Amino acid sequence: MLRSRGFTLLELLVVLSIVALATAGATLALRDASATQLEREALRLAALLDAARAQSRTTGVPVRWQPRTQGFEFQGLRAAAEGAPADGLHRAGRTWLNPQTRALIVQPAGANALLLGPEPLIPAQRVDLLLGERRLGLASDGLGPFRVVTGDGPP
Repeated sequence: MLRSRGFTLLELLVVLSIVALATAGATLALRDASATQLEREALRLAALLDAARAQSRTTGVPVRWQPRTQGFEFQGLRAAAEGAPADGLHRAGRTWLNPQTRALIVQPAGANALLLGPEPLIPAQRVDLLLGERRLGLASDGLGPFRVVTGDGPP
């Protein structure tokens, strides 16, 4: 009777798949928390900027977004008495999800606020969010919505 030594192909495949799953789990668990927070903040701000821009176009009222030390605010939006929900965009002073987050308006150069409407075509705009050593940009070409960008190039 011959006895074979070694592992079968099936046994090797099972071991390789277990190692692959463990590696994937470790990679996801070790992801940088500040990068995740900054991405979440950028997506949140992009949605808010687009909503404010849409509201500005709908009402015909110019809306400005301005960063503050601990957050940001929208100026020019209608008050809750005119039908906006109590937690709507008009709310004075919004805070960042992480208190260490900072915003820097990159485009238009030298601007201290972004003008979001009411015209359908606005100038190209970009704001960078900073958290520790991380930097992530939000940009619009003036026609399309704000989107997350990673480089220093145009939106």
